[in-house]
Amino acid sequence: MKTYKIALTRIYIVEIDAKDKEQAKFLTEFYVSSACDGSTEKEKRDYGFRFNDIEMVTNEAFEAEEISA
Repeated sequence: MKTYKIALTRIYIVEIDAKDKEQAKFLTEFYVSSACDGSTEKEKRDYGFRFNDIEMVTNEAFEAEEISA
């Protein structure tokens, strides 16, 4: 069996209720992890936001390099 190092990219479409566009962008970048919400209930209350939907729309390996045979 060969061993490979893979570069992987993912794109998400996220719906979020937030105070404004800048906060929505920041909170999404900070808390979205592996298509799930990484924030706590306290953080949602403290910052006044919630995620409505997180959908992974791209999961594509774009580079593969053999590193051992």
